[in-house]
Parts: sequence; C-alpha cells; structure tokens
Amino acid sequence: MTTAATVRVTETSAPSSAFYVHAIAFEARDVLIFDLRPAGGSVAAFEPGAHIDIELPNGALRQYSLVNEPGVRDRYLICVKRDPNSRGGSRFMHEQLRVGAGVDVHAVRNNFALASETAPTLLIAGGIGVTPIIAMAEHLADRERPADVVYAAKSRHDLAFLGRLARAASRLIVHLDDEAGTVLDVAAVVSAAADGTHMYCCGPAPMLDAFLAATARRPPHCVHFERFAAAAAPVLTGGAFTVELARSGRLLSIAENESILQALRTAGITAASSCEEGICGTCEVRVLSGTPDHRDGILSAAERQANRSMMICCSRSIGERLVLDI
Repeated sequence: MTTAATVRVTETSAPSSAFYVHAIAFEARDVLIFDLRPAGGSVAAFEPGAHIDIELPNGALRQYSLVNEPGVRDRYLICVKRDPNSRGGSRFMHEQLRVGAGVDVHAVRNNFALASETAPTLLIAGGIGVTPIIAMAEHLADRERPADVVYAAKSRHDLAFLGRLARAASRLIVHLDDEAGTVLDVAAVVSAAADGTHMYCCGPAPMLDAFLAATARRPPHCVHFERFAAAAAPVLTGGAFTVELARSGRLLSIAENESILQALRTAGITAASSCEEGICGTCEVRVLSGTPDHRDGILSAAERQANRSMMICCSRSIGERLVLDI
C-alpha cells in the first residue's frame, strides 16, 4: 500500500499478537470478511484508513485495511478479495483459513490517514479499494461531516459495503463498468469537486493514474491516494555504498543492483518486510545519518526532506554511507 500528500500515522502494536478467526462472511463476488479476535488482551488503537500486518499460518505476511464500523474496537475486521494471481495470501485465506484458526498480527499502521475532518471531502473507490474508503466515510458521518463518495466496480456482483456506504455518504455515486460500457471518468469527478476539497482515492492502478493526472493542479495537501500494488517495479540500480547498523556497529557493503534488505538477509540479519515494492511500510527504518535515495511510494515529499526514515526494500543511498537504526 502506498499513499502520498497526506498525513501519515504509523501505529504499532506489540511485536506480535495472537488472534483467531472468529467468523467469516461473504460480502461480494470473491470477497470475504474475516472477523479476527484477540486470543487475549485487546486490540491496538487505530484510525480510519489503517491496515494491519498479518502473518498467516502458511508463513505469508500480508496487509489488509480495517473495515470496522465506528465504535467497534474489540476486534479487527478485514475484507479480502481473492486474487487470481495470489502468491499465497488471498488464495490461502479463501481456500484454507477457517473459523478457529490462529493468525499473528504484527502491527497496525496508517499510511492513508484522514488529513482533515473539517474540509469538504470526496472519497473515490475502485473495486476492493473500497476497504479504507468505507472506514473513512463512516468515521466522517459519525462526526456529522459526511463526505461525497464515488464507487466504481466492474459489475453489481463486485459491490461491497453498498448499504453501509449509502447510509454514511452525503451523496453516493455508483459506477458499474459493464452497465456504463466504460470505466469511470475520474477526471470529470475531480473537475466537479469544489476548490479546497480533500480528495482520497484507492483502487486499481489505472484509476490511480487517472486520479493523479486529474489532480495535478490541485494543492498537494488536498490530494491523497493509496495503492495496493506498486506503480512500477522498484529499480535498484546505483553505485555501491555502506550501511552502518547502529545497534550492533556492523558495517554492510551494499552492492550495485542490491537492496539493503537483500544485504541484511545475506548477512543473516532478520528484518521485517512484506511487499518488497515500497508500498506497505513494513520495512521502514529510522535514518540516523546520511541521505537516502527514496524510491518508495509511501513517504511524502515533506517526509523525504525530513530525512527521518526510509524503506530498505527499495531505497538506496545518495552518498557513500548511511547509518540506520538496526
């Protein structure tokens, strides 16, 4: 997942918390809702737009947006669409994960937080990208600041949370590709929004590309988006450099065409990671010295300038040396 031009809040629970699958429910075609309850204790606090890192029994680590309704804070509710190209996450959850099974929740993060609850808000969702959008819509409605929502899907069979969206939105527009004969005209949706509107978009890559093109002249602080896949594969080219691991004092030489994460693994050092495309935030580490060459899709321009953290799965170094909090 990746976001830009937004307030980014990272909330982290205990290193790993044991949960179990309390219930599974059908929501739309190839879409299931999983009700995850803590095996003991309570869930970590979170805000709309947040996602959790889940380690499945098959060893896969995946991120899923939280779709809890306002006030429901005794469990984590996630919505999972079966991906035909699944690498073991969604396919495993649909075919093998059953009620009573255990999963580990490593963290709750928010790379797609609401930047303002007082400004006019437009929420645009495409397909399963509705998952963070439904949480935002209900949060704003609960605070009597309902937002306009535009929801696009391939067909009616793919619509999720339609009833909840209809109750939460000040105005809900549903676009169905098969009935309209074309995809949503994102540029027209953006053009119709008043100046100063905060716009949030989550959906497939073509929709996000159209959204970014349409909002190019809007103030950056009003434009927010989240990706579920990288816009392009990370490019690791660049000169070699050295990384100092501050906690151990070890020095690692990072070769050309090698990521810091890969070098850590080669050295036998474990580091959290998941997507390895710079979009989920799992591998984010603090930068203590040096200047990273940021190649992720998460950090905003302001965060990159602040030079406080980097994604070690894809980002490299501008200089010859980095000191990281590892």
